[in-house]
Amino acid sequence: MDRSFRDSPVERQLLAAAARLFARKGFDGVSVSQIVDAAALTKGALYHYFESKNDLLYEIYRALLTRQLADLDRITGGGLPPAETLRLLITELVKSAAAGIDESKVWAREMHRLDEAHLLAVRIGRRGYHDRFRQIVEAAQAQGELSSSVSPETVTLIVLSMVDQMPQWYRPDGPKSPTQIAAEVCAFVFAALRPE
Repeated sequence: MDRSFRDSPVERQLLAAAARLFARKGFDGVSVSQIVDAAALTKGALYHYFESKNDLLYEIYRALLTRQLADLDRITGGGLPPAETLRLLITELVKSAAAGIDESKVWAREMHRLDEAHLLAVRIGRRGYHDRFRQIVEAAQAQGELSSSVSPETVTLIVLSMVDQMPQWYRPDGPKSPTQIAAEVCAFVFAALRPE
């Protein structure tokens, strides 16, 4: 998956408007006219940067995954012990999902709208992230930092599934900040996997 970001302000403006509308009304409930109106731009501007509404949808997925992969690279490049790497990774995942809650909602609901080529690209990128996350869990277990009572695959599925479900329950105006939620998720995971 290409890991570059959409750099122009116009592209970012269109993507933010599309994510906000798709999150609230669903992909099928939003027209191109509504997107350009919400972005205060023209259809010409949209079609200069994006081929279609479907292209916008794919770019929302790609942008979220690109940020998550960049966080993964940064954190794993820090040379920290595996358990601390895992703690930082979970924290960044929760905070990233909260910061991009509209994108996260779209991620959870609209993947079936992607065409075959874009769906494959997203799945490959997501699988790469999943595999690297699982390897960190494996390393922490191998070094005795975490219990091996639960398989690394199961730990990975539980954590990533929880993050994927955040759009169902997280509210930016809720009683807990993303940092507090991340700390509680980490406390839960690490208590469950406390070495014997």
